[in-house]
Amino acid sequence: SCVHTENCFVPIAEIIAVEETELNKKQRNIGRWQKMARPHAFTVYYVKKARNHRWRCSDVTFCCLDEHLCNQWIGALKELLEKQKSRPKQLLVYINPYGGKRQGKRIYEQKVAPLFSLASISTDVVITEHANHAKDNLFEVNINKYDGVVCVGGDGMFSEVMHGLIGRMQKDSGIDQNNPKAPLVQCNIRIGIIPAGSTDCICYSTVGISDPVTSALHIIVGDCQPLDVSSVHHNNTFLKYCVSLLGYGFYGDILKDSEKKRWMGPIRYDYSGFKTFLTHHYYEGTIYFQPAKHTLGSPRDKDSCRTGCYICKRSEEQLAEQHQKCGLKREEDEEEWKIIKGKFLAINAVNMSCACSRSPKGLSPAAHLADGSADLILVRKCSRFDFLRYLVRHTNQDDQFDFSFVNVYRVKSFQFTSKLSEDNESSVTDIGKKRFGHFCRDHPACCCNSANSTWNCDGETLDSSAIEVRVHCQLMKLFARGIEENCKDEAANSQSSSEQLL
Repeated sequence: SCVHTENCFVPIAEIIAVEETELNKKQRNIGRWQKMARPHAFTVYYVKKARNHRWRCSDVTFCCLDEHLCNQWIGALKELLEKQKSRPKQLLVYINPYGGKRQGKRIYEQKVAPLFSLASISTDVVITEHANHAKDNLFEVNINKYDGVVCVGGDGMFSEVMHGLIGRMQKDSGIDQNNPKAPLVQCNIRIGIIPAGSTDCICYSTVGISDPVTSALHIIVGDCQPLDVSSVHHNNTFLKYCVSLLGYGFYGDILKDSEKKRWMGPIRYDYSGFKTFLTHHYYEGTIYFQPAKHTLGSPRDKDSCRTGCYICKRSEEQLAEQHQKCGLKREEDEEEWKIIKGKFLAINAVNMSCACSRSPKGLSPAAHLADGSADLILVRKCSRFDFLRYLVRHTNQDDQFDFSFVNVYRVKSFQFTSKLSEDNESSVTDIGKKRFGHFCRDHPACCCNSANSTWNCDGETLDSSAIEVRVHCQLMKLFARGIEENCKDEAANSQSSSEQLL
């Protein structure tokens, strides 16, 4: 007999735990159970899917008179759960106690730890004390004893754990990260993100919601979502890895300005954004890029990246076929490179849609998580009003690339050199006369002290304006499954599971 009046079908893959249950007197007096002499019961804890990709832990209790039968059910269900080999048993957890609203520790202890305990997952918890604590720690720990690494914090905390994990893998494999053409070793240890920061873009773009309980449940059931990672180099020196936004011009200037106003809290991004929009700087430079010919999709498709995405799967296969045919020599094929020179208000390269609660479509709605490419968005010099029209389209359903001053390309690598850097190489002494004078005549109202912007790399500034970027297909894996289709599709998908529980 079931406590709930309705029947529910739950795939074994979405059962969290099964436990023997002691019924108290009050429970025994419910309807049909009061006739039983001494009922035996067990409770099944499972994932209940709510609206907007939110998951919750729900439970249903089964009861029967026969103790042996009850134990048989518990044993059979636990055996089925043991066969779910993708589930983690031991996790390394890093908590940033300072990020966002300083709620990381409380969120983990109150909302996440009890669920890990219920699912019999053992954890080693490290509370970070300073910047790069988690990154440095990942170079020292015995990484092989863990089934995954969990970071509790915002995008900055995730970036730190990702750099530690990828860096550790390359070090163990003897690969030089400073070589921009080095083929990097994939990370098989998954990263879980428990959102607790002021920005949780990566969580939102890979799970569909920024919610600690939902993310914890994705970790427990052992979901796996591969993720492309871009490496950023300057003059054969490794700078950073990037998984979401690499932005020059508008988004770089916002970040640079907001860094000086950390005392304002998260509202500093709004303030700096408005200020940057009013200054309306453009930057001259040259972009060299290699089109991503291997991917089936294009940036202006209506095909969004969803759970089990066929574009990501097929693009990965195509890329592997190219590697087998041509080896690494294909990277040097000069014919593939395209060159664009111009004056740009913004240059954005995104590995994912970069969707968040404010911009539900993101910077590139059809960008894919694991297709081995990035979308390169070039916003050329235009009027302030036109630029505002472009920015507003990030919040509605209109095509944000449908402007004469916006170009978008799907690329596998690109290089950028600012006009100032090019002049710098040719003649250092003439820079003041040639560049700054020219720049400020175009902006008579502004007191330009720099003709270079800053690169915004996943929310952190890069010192060099001239960079080389390469996308590494599915370099790492997350405890996620991508954005699921809406509920009707989910119900159909769950019915196809071979193992069902009534």
